[in-house]
Amino acid sequence: MADAAPRTRAMIEGTTCPVMPPYIKLRHDAGRGRWLILAPERIFEPDDIAVEVLKLCDGQRTVADIADVLAKEYNAPKEEILTDVVAMLQDLADKGVVKT
Repeated sequence: MADAAPRTRAMIEGTTCPVMPPYIKLRHDAGRGRWLILAPERIFEPDDIAVEVLKLCDGQRTVADIADVLAKEYNAPKEEILTDVVAMLQDLADKGVVKT
């Protein structure tokens, strides 16, 4: 049996341009009034802030750009938001919800 190539971990940082792969869908369930992340054989229920971040993950914006948008929208310190967004996106990247 041949050894499979080791899977490398995507590392999220300020210069990363995250995007959801085409097989991952962010959908609003109007009947239940909540957002869902639909992945192969999995469903995630993101909170409101995660939804706002994921809507900005277009593969063009960097994580720092996303933090800028959120800092202006929520009138909060960019560095604090950047730290939180990096941590959240790293968790989602580890689960395969976003890629770099």
